[in-house]
Amino acid sequence: MRPIAASGTCAAAVPAPSPASLALSRLADYTGLFKPRILVLILLAVSAGYTLGCADRWDFSPLWHTLAGVALVAAGSSALNQFVERRTDARMHRTAQRPLPAGRLNPWEVFSLGLAAALGGVAYLAVCVNSATAILAAATFVLYALVYTFLKRWTSLCTAVGAIPGAMPPVLGWTAGGGSLDGGAFSLFALLFLWQFPHFLAIAWIYKDDYARAGLKMLPFRGEAPGVTGILTVGYCLVLIPLSLYPKACGLAGVGYVAAALILGAVYLLAAVRFAARESAASARQLLAASLVYLPVLLSALVWDHWRLLS
Repeated sequence: MRPIAASGTCAAAVPAPSPASLALSRLADYTGLFKPRILVLILLAVSAGYTLGCADRWDFSPLWHTLAGVALVAAGSSALNQFVERRTDARMHRTAQRPLPAGRLNPWEVFSLGLAAALGGVAYLAVCVNSATAILAAATFVLYALVYTFLKRWTSLCTAVGAIPGAMPPVLGWTAGGGSLDGGAFSLFALLFLWQFPHFLAIAWIYKDDYARAGLKMLPFRGEAPGVTGILTVGYCLVLIPLSLYPKACGLAGVGYVAAALILGAVYLLAAVRFAARESAASARQLLAASLVYLPVLLSALVWDHWRLLS
C-alpha cells in the first residue's frame, strides 16, 4: 500500500542524490569559484608575456611553473573575492546562484581554500620561477582581492584600481621569462590596462540595475545622463589604437603586428561607436564580444610577429 499524505494526496518519493552526483555538484561549485573562463584568458596573457620576455631562450619548463603558480594565485583571488562579496552577490540576479550566496558552500571553507591557493601560488612562484614574479603576483593578489573588492562599495574609482591587477598577467609572464621591468613590460601592461575600460563599461552597463541593487559604486550609474558611457568607451578605444602600436616601438614586433593592431582597433572602435550611438543591452553585448575577440587575437598576432622577427 502506498503511503498517504496528510492532505489525502499520494506523496511522491523523491530519490536521494547519489554520492557521485553530490561529488560532481560540489566539484562544479568549486570550479565556478575560480571563474575558469577568466582564468583561461589570464593564462593566455601570461603565456604571451613569457614568450615575449624570454626572447630566443624559450623553454617550456619555466612557462609551466609560471602558469601553475599564477593559476593558483588567480584562483585564490577569485575565491576570496566571492567570499567578500557573498552578501552583495545575493542581491544581484546574475550572481545570486553562485555557490556562496546560494548556500551550497561554507564561507569560511571558501576563505581558507582561497587564501591557501593564493599564498601557495606566490610561494610556488618564488621557489620555482623567480622572486620578481612572486612579488608582482603577491601585489596583484592584494590589489584585486583586498583593495579593488572593497572599493566597489565606496567609489567608482574601483574600476581604475581593478584595471591594475587586470593588466598584470603579461607582466608576470614577462618577468618569468627573464625580462626586466622596462619599456617592453610597460607596453604590455598599458595595452591590457586600457583594453579593460570599454570591456568593463559594457559589462557594467548591462548589469547596472544589478549593481545599483547591491549598492556597488560601479560606472555607469543608474540614472546618469544618456550617452556618457558610450562616449567614454569611444574615447578609450581611440586612445587604445595608437597605444597598441607601442610594442612595435619597443622592438617586440614588426609591421605584421601593426597591421593586426590597426584592424582589431578599428573593429573595437566600431563596436564602441555603435554602442555610443544607441546604448542598449544588445549593443553593449556586441561591444563585450568585440573586447573578448580583440585581446586574444592581438596577443597572438604580437607573439607570432615577434617570433617571425627572431627567426
